[in-house]
Amino acid sequence: MKPATALLVFILVACSFATRSACAQTPAETLSVEAIYGHGSLLGHPPEQLTWSPDGQHLTYIDSGELIDLDPGTGKPHILVSRDKMSSLAESGGTEEDRANRLRYHMASYLWAPDSKHLLFDSNGHLWYYDLKTGTGVQVGDSDAASGDDPKFSPDGHSISFLRNHGLAVIDMRTPAASTQMIAAAPNPSSGQDILNGAVDWVYEEELDTRSNYFWSPDSKAIAYLQMNETNVPQYPITDWIPVHASVEMQRYPQPGDPNPEVHVGVVSAHGGKTGWMRVPVHAGDDYIPRFGWVDDKTVWIEALTRDHKHRTIYFADVYSAESQPVLEISDNRFLDEDYDVTVEDGYIILTNWTSGHNQIYLYSYDRTHPLNAPAKLVRQLTSGDFEVSSVYRVDTKGKLIDYASNQGNALQQQLWQVNFDGESKQLSSGAGFHVGDFAPQGTAYTERQSTLTDPPTLSLCAAPGHCNVFWQTHALDAYHLRAPRQLEVKAHDGTPLYATLLLPESTAVHSVPLIVNPYGGPGVMDVADRWGDSLLFDEVLADHGFAVLHADNRGMAGRGRTFAQFAYHDFGPIQLEDQLTVIDAALAQFPRLDPQRLGWWGWSWGGTFTLYAMTHSDRFRAGVSVAPVTNWRDYDSIYTERYLGLPSEDAQAYREDSVVTSAANLKGRLLICHGTGDDNVHIENTVQLIQQLIEAQKTYDLQIFPRKTHSIAGADVRTELFNRILAQFENYLMPPAGQ
Repeated sequence: MKPATALLVFILVACSFATRSACAQTPAETLSVEAIYGHGSLLGHPPEQLTWSPDGQHLTYIDSGELIDLDPGTGKPHILVSRDKMSSLAESGGTEEDRANRLRYHMASYLWAPDSKHLLFDSNGHLWYYDLKTGTGVQVGDSDAASGDDPKFSPDGHSISFLRNHGLAVIDMRTPAASTQMIAAAPNPSSGQDILNGAVDWVYEEELDTRSNYFWSPDSKAIAYLQMNETNVPQYPITDWIPVHASVEMQRYPQPGDPNPEVHVGVVSAHGGKTGWMRVPVHAGDDYIPRFGWVDDKTVWIEALTRDHKHRTIYFADVYSAESQPVLEISDNRFLDEDYDVTVEDGYIILTNWTSGHNQIYLYSYDRTHPLNAPAKLVRQLTSGDFEVSSVYRVDTKGKLIDYASNQGNALQQQLWQVNFDGESKQLSSGAGFHVGDFAPQGTAYTERQSTLTDPPTLSLCAAPGHCNVFWQTHALDAYHLRAPRQLEVKAHDGTPLYATLLLPESTAVHSVPLIVNPYGGPGVMDVADRWGDSLLFDEVLADHGFAVLHADNRGMAGRGRTFAQFAYHDFGPIQLEDQLTVIDAALAQFPRLDPQRLGWWGWSWGGTFTLYAMTHSDRFRAGVSVAPVTNWRDYDSIYTERYLGLPSEDAQAYREDSVVTSAANLKGRLLICHGTGDDNVHIENTVQLIQQLIEAQKTYDLQIFPRKTHSIAGADVRTELFNRILAQFENYLMPPAGQ
């Protein structure tokens, strides 16, 4: 592939963001890597785990170790559970990996009971049932190890369920020995960890956004759960080399072409007993069940996704006969969008898909009396237009209303909207930037998280649209006078608009400014948008050191519709690099201060892979940093990789040509590779395999490993080390000689 150097169209959009330095009355403080990463978040500590009570009368969050209740009517906060009581309920149990996973997947540390009068605290798996009236808590389950994960109340509030030893357990809170008397509703049938009853495995959690694999029936008498049999899934060794005697943890991890977990939906009585397995035509070891739930007390719904990601079917199954019928099917000749969420309630099915070209909301109906008798009928497409619905927050089937977020009106921003079942929509939020909502289960109240490209998030409580009051914001960054990057728009070779931002150094005296490109580039992510991102802070550090920083979204990324996203179909490199080079050339042409001989590139995860692809498929980049890269697409997980590249047996050429281990001998420029040895997402085998090829090709490289660290390389000390290494890499190899 030849680099795309022809400048087609370049539009410099006037920056709509007011710069902080313009109104600054005092000299700006200098931002540093240590200031950003060395002492906790610069933003301070925003409220954590915002949660609405079931009756919508309480909005609670954790702040400085206390549980705060923010009254939705008055907006006034008060302490619901004190710091002393919270600390008495806390446990230090759980492994470092457990705690990292809870943070990574946003696992709640507390939940409301259906009566809105009790809470259940989850402290690393230790469960405490807390009575708000008496201010006392009792431990649920025994005190040995962890009581259980993924706890839930039954709809009637009488029972608490949780996962224990990869099986389901239930406690009836009405019994005298409620704190210890458990029913093994669906115990793990094996002594090992190959079969999971209700638990979620790594690949479903990571790639299908599955957060729970069991659900109570509406009448609180039964539980539907997903059984995952991982016996045939290959294992990967994650090694800890810190102890004198190294230890190895084996992770079930299906790679492209490997057997996937075998999945089945079962229904079991809340009192235990024999499980009834629903007969749904999925191919064992291949197809997926991303979501499922209850239609009514005697019917479950099951969403099935084929392994090639081209067919999505919703089945209704009778829990007594176990027979199922397909009621809704969606197909695509390339791959479906990644939003698998479905609402099935009161005779309606609500979901999003991009059949129309953009992700939109669709409303279907079914026979409530006899759900299996006929397929669901399309009532109407509720939203339409040249925009993306990014999230459906709340579906109110009784009021026939849906609250959601979309980028309607501005591709780089996001607002909150509401649409009724007749397709009439109205905008709820206002103001620039990105708005994220969290709606009360009942009533009109919601919270709004608003940010812009240069303004950190503010949190507001809204009693109704237009009646919002800020209850948290930060001024911690005001002293740094952050500058807004310029917003750019460039035309790709086929005329597709490509959005980008460019941050230039403040000094105009230098006429040879190095340019650092920092794209993500991969599917499922929209990087360039008018919202706060922590990357802006490190960009500011780079700019203070004399670098310009460019971010651009290429074809194949998310947030721009079906056609834009599907450019990644069997293409993990060529078209993405073409677009990035097009934007780079446009920036160089518009800003002569930028030095085309001093180009750098860095990225993380897919962006780390992209760094390697650019440096092995172009000779234009003098230096680069690749963090946690996939170097061989045969090494990554099956769900993600096959969605875009298909099976290795079907397109071996794409796997070979798009994997940078194949092109390692063509490396140009000075490369730094960084990777955590405990990375369970992108395994360190990727870096090891690349290094082998670089050695054989006699290519120079630098390597920084982070022992025990996972994909996020989290921690104040290691983050400071990592970003100082990135800064040093570009200062050493991109900066002009002194005096130039």
